[in-house]
Amino acid sequence: MIFVDTRYLTRIAMGVSLVAALSLSCAYAAPAADDAEAQAQEGWRESIVQSDELGEGCFYAAYPSTEWLKVPCAEARNVPSIPRISPSPDTVGNGTDWVAGVSSGLISRSIGSFPKFTSTGEEDGGTPNSYTLQLNTNSQNCPGDPAGCSAFVQFFYGPGEGFFQYWLIGWPTTCPSGWGTYPYNTSYCYLSSPSVSVPAEPVSSVLETVKLSVSAKAGGSDRLIVTVGTEAYTTSMKEGVLKLADAWTESEFNIFGNCCGNEAVFNKGTHIKVKVAVTNGTTDAPICESNGLTLEYSNLNLGTCAAMGGTKPYIMFTEKN
Repeated sequence: MIFVDTRYLTRIAMGVSLVAALSLSCAYAAPAADDAEAQAQEGWRESIVQSDELGEGCFYAAYPSTEWLKVPCAEARNVPSIPRISPSPDTVGNGTDWVAGVSSGLISRSIGSFPKFTSTGEEDGGTPNSYTLQLNTNSQNCPGDPAGCSAFVQFFYGPGEGFFQYWLIGWPTTCPSGWGTYPYNTSYCYLSSPSVSVPAEPVSSVLETVKLSVSAKAGGSDRLIVTVGTEAYTTSMKEGVLKLADAWTESEFNIFGNCCGNEAVFNKGTHIKVKVAVTNGTTDAPICESNGLTLEYSNLNLGTCAAMGGTKPYIMFTEKN
């Protein structure tokens, strides 16, 4: 006859139960910790893009710190990303988009982001990750208000850099000193801000954590802030070139082709949710305006747009293929 020590079996059973309980606890704790960290990082991004005036130049910050460190600027690429010329009604871009407009007050800050992004990236066969994220402003009068001339500002994050360009469309004489001349129309003039170096990331991994924040302050600077993951980058230029702060009433944000009227081509089944927030001194909901302010485009089809008021007014819309 074989005798079994029941006390030993009891200890074994208790040990197995404890291991199982600890394993289950760890299984639940790990996702909870991951969620908490993701929320902390998103909170940091929400905070850093609201940064106040830093002065001219380029700066860098890294999570969890909100301290900006001055870094060298670079010369922006000499590639003019021209505003739209004529609408293309089928897909997003070149005049087809949702734009956040305000009916009172002026926009002092606008933040673009992608709350939802589902895709395997850009379609094979094209140039990999050939895209720009753009936040574009409405047209305004050119300096001196010459007849038939309009001005725009376009803010960019493309793989490797962040910068912005001022545009004069229909300038009646030779472009002002220091401005570039668009090679296909000498009445189109552009001036680029200093460029801040930003990591070149594949589009499939960048959109969920990227934010573009643009601010304009009368007597201060026009500024672009870009977040990518747990890092933030900013560049600025002294206000006064176009006095954006005195005329900003529309904001367009989206993903487009990389410069010069090019297309960003996404795989079938891509679904993106786009959010454009504005600060204009009111809690009123912005207006979903069917418009578009850039020549670049994508192969995504525009969905419906909804506008929300409150302490952080915004519009939100979808696009997919």
